[in-house]
Amino acid sequence: MKVLVTGATGFLGGHVAEALSSRGDHVRALVRKTSNKKLLEKLPNVELFEGSVEQVERLAEAVDGVDAIVHCAGIVKARSTDEFFAVNVGGTSNLVEAARRRPLKRFVHVSSLEACGPSADGRPVSAEQESPVTVYGRSKLAAEKVVLSARDSVPVTILRPAAIYGPRDVEILDAFKSIQRGLFPVINGGRSKTIWIYATDCAEACIRAIDADAPSGGVYFVDDGCGAIDMQQMFGDFERALGKKALRAPLPLPVLMTVARGVEMFGRLTNRAVMLTREKANMLVQDWVCSSEATRRDLGWEPKVPWVEGVPRTVQWYRDNGWL
Repeated sequence: MKVLVTGATGFLGGHVAEALSSRGDHVRALVRKTSNKKLLEKLPNVELFEGSVEQVERLAEAVDGVDAIVHCAGIVKARSTDEFFAVNVGGTSNLVEAARRRPLKRFVHVSSLEACGPSADGRPVSAEQESPVTVYGRSKLAAEKVVLSARDSVPVTILRPAAIYGPRDVEILDAFKSIQRGLFPVINGGRSKTIWIYATDCAEACIRAIDADAPSGGVYFVDDGCGAIDMQQMFGDFERALGKKALRAPLPLPVLMTVARGVEMFGRLTNRAVMLTREKANMLVQDWVCSSEATRRDLGWEPKVPWVEGVPRTVQWYRDNGWL
């Protein structure tokens, strides 16, 4: 099977390409000219196709001859709302239009739990919930609607992963580094809850979404089935994996918001996309909880790496590769 993977030089996209390659599928990886292609260049059965989701003409060529598409491309930080929507929504729309011209087995769109929004009561949110609290989440929800608009002409499946972690993750790395330095800021008393999914398990869910005989238009959450983990437990598990204790420093929300406002101002002055915004800061005091029960039932998928194994595996990878 020949599969087009967008965002293949990114965190999840790289794991998807790696998993497809290892099982013998041909991967056409859509890559930007400036992207780091070192991982992909080492994999067998991988064809590098230069282009981006914003380039309509290149997408028409990229989908030619493929049997399925796994759409992982997107941005998690941007300089403006327009930039978020141009890439996450406009790019998805371009790819959907290109896909309409191909007899595809499946178009798998990787969205995010942020498209639904947080849990108001600490219990798993419904797949029908549409309460995003960030620009990123609103752009991902809008992209989902674009994909669903094609459900009658293209077999589509939407995946909403929880927080993804594992080897090659640069975002959660900062948390481990902070503990190694001996100081970790604690927000909201460490009470906020989050659901997680190990990267290789999330990649496998993407592949199962291609293979499963599921109705077009299904929307599925992806998590490790271990339940919600609050920030205090997360810190403790990180410390055990690192073999190091850190001082937990309370960080009041008003202080965090002040810092986020300063980061936003820095981004505007330097014309750079920044991760920490006031919306993102507000996310850290909310609960992010979902359930993958329907995903397991309909896609025949099961996560293999629970949180208690995934954290030390991640730390070991960081150490083996000189990241920690």
